[in-house]
Amino acid sequence: MGRKGLPRGLRDMAEAQALAAREPSEQEIRLVIGASSAGTIFEWYDFFIYGTLAYILKDAFYATDNETLGLLLVWSTFAVGFAFRPLGAILFGFLGDRLGRKYTFLVTVTLMGIATAGVGFIPTVDTIGIAAPIIVILLRVIQGLALGGEYGGAAIYVAEHAPPEKRGYYTSFIQASVAGGFVLSIIVVLACRFLIPVDAFEAWGWRVPFLLSIILLAISLWMRLKLSESPVFQAMKEAGETSGNPFVESLTYPGNPKRLFVALFGITGILTTIWYTAFFSGMSFLRGPMHVDDLTVELILLVSGLIVMTFYIFVGKWSDRVGRKLPIIIGAAATLALLFPLFWMMGSLANPALADAAERTPIVVSGPACETDPFAELFQREQTDCGKVLETLTASGVPYQLVPSAELSLSAGGNAVAIDPAWLTDGAARKMGIQAALGQYGFDFAKQRPAAANIIGIVAVLLALGMLSALTYGSVAALLSEMFPPRIRYSSMSIPYHIGAGYLGGFLPLIAGVIVARTGDIYSGLWYTMAVVGFGLLVAWWGLPSGPPTDFADD
Repeated sequence: MGRKGLPRGLRDMAEAQALAAREPSEQEIRLVIGASSAGTIFEWYDFFIYGTLAYILKDAFYATDNETLGLLLVWSTFAVGFAFRPLGAILFGFLGDRLGRKYTFLVTVTLMGIATAGVGFIPTVDTIGIAAPIIVILLRVIQGLALGGEYGGAAIYVAEHAPPEKRGYYTSFIQASVAGGFVLSIIVVLACRFLIPVDAFEAWGWRVPFLLSIILLAISLWMRLKLSESPVFQAMKEAGETSGNPFVESLTYPGNPKRLFVALFGITGILTTIWYTAFFSGMSFLRGPMHVDDLTVELILLVSGLIVMTFYIFVGKWSDRVGRKLPIIIGAAATLALLFPLFWMMGSLANPALADAAERTPIVVSGPACETDPFAELFQREQTDCGKVLETLTASGVPYQLVPSAELSLSAGGNAVAIDPAWLTDGAARKMGIQAALGQYGFDFAKQRPAAANIIGIVAVLLALGMLSALTYGSVAALLSEMFPPRIRYSSMSIPYHIGAGYLGGFLPLIAGVIVARTGDIYSGLWYTMAVVGFGLLVAWWGLPSGPPTDFADD
């Protein structure tokens, strides 16, 4: 009896066993891992370079003098790309299960490179007005669609070449490559800083990292064109067992709804929120309320990121022995216990004078309608006078207490701080005036270059955050590949991954930023991560299989 005569579960097992019959050589495995990882680094570089240069892009593409609003608009556009990742997952997942793994992720990397290079050609808002942010948003949509097909393709391609006992180890290089894309974006920005004067970099030099995507695209295509198709997909195609409609079958395959739910909340929700909190929130925290100078932040992130890349490989290899569930449970539980203490520690190391002054000299704000509206300017709403003061304090990294009152007032350690009427109509004057007044009480708003010991401490904090990310991310490519049947693996893996990464993780900078702007507490945005990880931990505990890794089998 041929494969077509077998029940569906047995067919999937037979297709999966094709790898054993066509086991690639060590040289082929190295090429598969190298080309897939390099392409993933380049593609995630394209995506991360936007976030790395967010502090410049807010001035290039958005016409606002409101620092908080400008950054929120940049993160909103950043989130747009993530919002379209699930659609990309559906589209390219369908193509990957129907036409093959290799050619699908050739298309995704091409789209990604073209869209990223396009950002480097867009005129600024001063030149073409509102058309500038609109074009940026359209390019971010293309990037999101492309990225929705990239990760699943690369991860499955490596997983379907790897022997089962080394699947976690081999696929961990894909996870490390995601961090590698972030590191590469930092390296390119640093190189541009050293080669281009500061004023020129902020005026036009920021375009160079985007335009470099053309070169990276060429390298990535050259490497990936050398690859052959996945042996598992080849076997399915020869047997005529590829799925007719992978999207529909992903939703209807026996047991798949539960697997999709667990993959979304118990795996992806955890890993993406921890990852973006560790690196993007960490970067924004140091640059923004801690006032650490840009070069120092980038060097700290570079060193931390390079070391953290090795953590993913260690965890992936470890998961081949202990199973995929244990590292995720440990990482999620440790995050709930350590996230706030680690960020508190990073704040005290990054700007000790600011932290000490806030403790010694409590800031109290009183007045009517004391609440912030971070999008007031965007929607042409009038921000209250008290809201304007709170917004400036939050952007400056100053914690405050609110006391109800009929009149607006500001005090530092019980001493009244006079509010100049000009502050209420001019944002720049308000920032300068409030910071100058609080500077007399020890608040340090100058650009910081922490002492060497403090920098080492900050790196240690980021490494701890990176380990939390690695524990929840290092084995995920292998785990997701093992969870779903080969015939619909691309779609079934990509859809929950990119819904989780696109919405739960991709919107994190924006949601956390709004929470901080609303509360005035620079640490309050971490509660979003805590909520997602807390729920995800319960789902992972319930839904993930314990024990050694196993290939897909019908429940």
